Amino acid sequence: MLQPFPDTVDAAALAEFARCHAPDRFAPVVVLIAAYDEQDAIGGVLAAIPDRCCGLPVEVLVVVDGATDATARVAREHGARTCEVPVNRGQGAALRLGYHLAEQRGAQYVVTTDADGQYDPAELDLLLRPLLDDRADFTTGSRTLGSSERPALLRRIGTRVFATAVSALTGRRVTDTSFGFRAMRAQVPVSVALRQQQYQSAELLVGVLSRGYRVHEVPMRMLARTAGSSKKGNDLVYGYRYAKVVLGTWWRERRSGPPEVSKGVVGDRG
Repeated sequence: MLQPFPDTVDAAALAEFARCHAPDRFAPVVVLIAAYDEQDAIGGVLAAIPDRCCGLPVEVLVVVDGATDATARVAREHGARTCEVPVNRGQGAALRLGYHLAEQRGAQYVVTTDADGQYDPAELDLLLRPLLDDRADFTTGSRTLGSSERPALLRRIGTRVFATAVSALTGRRVTDTSFGFRAMRAQVPVSVALRQQQYQSAELLVGVLSRGYRVHEVPMRMLARTAGSSKKGNDLVYGYRYAKVVLGTWWRERRSGPPEVSKGVVGDRG
């Protein structure tokens, strides 16, 4: 469980980033990638991210989560702003750091994607457009509304089970709670209490729903990983830990009181 932001590791990483980078502002759209030992996959992902989307400049921020390989070097070679964390803490910790760094440096929108090539950057405009049209504060892809290449049976079942559980707990219908390709107004993730080092996708989604932000789902494809293997454990371990995060976050948010505004979920079925 993470300490409130910034903890000592966050503070050290931010200080080093400031030392290595000029104090200029980020582009309006920041694509944020948390990466750990992804030297073989991240180059292809970065090369596919467009320089502009929906008329806005796009910049990439890679938070390297204590990698032991050349992930940071590859990210820099592809022109990404790179923030190195000296110890491996988990995807949730790396993304939380990236959310705050992007917001502090003036980003208007933050998009998350993975370093393993499972999401198609060509679909970036589908995520951004509802935000730019003021139809949503937070958009997320959905493999349930879209498709998934070579999905494992247990993962496919788990996706539907957790979507049903989160829908029932929050009173907002969602179809995919763990899709990693998401876009949000930069202020949204820094307003949510994020404590999970790993399995963070449900924590953020439940927190966003609990605070009354408008959530929009977009049909999207989930591709097969281009290299490496998942860091999240086998299906049973993943399911158990993910369930703990879903229930724990819901209970924490429930105890914190009612949300300020209830704006619901807007689903786009194409």
